[in-house]
Amino acid sequence: MNYFLVKSEPFKYSWEQFLKDKQTFWDGVRNYQARNNLQAMKEGDLVLFYHSNEGKEVVGIAKVIKEHYPDPTTTDERWVVVDLAPIETLKKPVTLETIKADPQLQHMALVRQGRLSVMTVTREEFDRIVALGSE
Repeated sequence: MNYFLVKSEPFKYSWEQFLKDKQTFWDGVRNYQARNNLQAMKEGDLVLFYHSNEGKEVVGIAKVIKEHYPDPTTTDERWVVVDLAPIETLKKPVTLETIKADPQLQHMALVRQGRLSVMTVTREEFDRIVALGSE
């Protein structure tokens, strides 16, 4: 099992919309490192859903339901998407401020590489964020 974090600006695609849709393909990634992370996702992997810009908080947990395939929004073969489905809304969103203040999360990619839209997360980081969101 691998763990990831994806970012979305709530005005473009919110957690609430994701819940209504029940699944989506994660498109629009145009950064090679983020693309490589999409390519590394396997069916069943868990994904933290982060609202960027507005809110700056982890709001839910999703899972990968289909591994990478060509991004249907472009003819450029370099870009891929994965299909995701929501699993659970966190009881309490975990803010970027909380993450930065937590000693267990200091080395998280979200803290070190804030602009990356799709990133890996360790099992310990994932579990810690879920615990913080359950309090």
